[in-house]
Amino acid sequence: MKAVIAMIAAAVLPATVHASQELAAGKACMACHAIDKKLVGPAFKDVAAKYKGSKDATAQLANSILKGSSGKWGVVPMPANRVSEAEADTLAKWVLTL
Repeated sequence: MKAVIAMIAAAVLPATVHASQELAAGKACMACHAIDKKLVGPAFKDVAAKYKGSKDATAQLANSILKGSSGKWGVVPMPANRVSEAEADTLAKWVLTL
């Protein structure tokens, strides 16, 4: 049974991560962020590291995506993004997997 669950997870997880990266690109997140290097904003991997272990990380990141933020990563503010709450949640969860 564990082998079946592992096979299903292996098949589904890459598609979910890939879909979220496509969502990030489609919502212009990649204009200011990259996965592994700082651009205008921090690298997504750095964001994931900062929030690692925080039990409300998904909610915090989704809120920043929806409403924007400032002062967390320097002087350049992140504007609110034109995404739905579900898309913000998906993006936040994806970033935290990096």
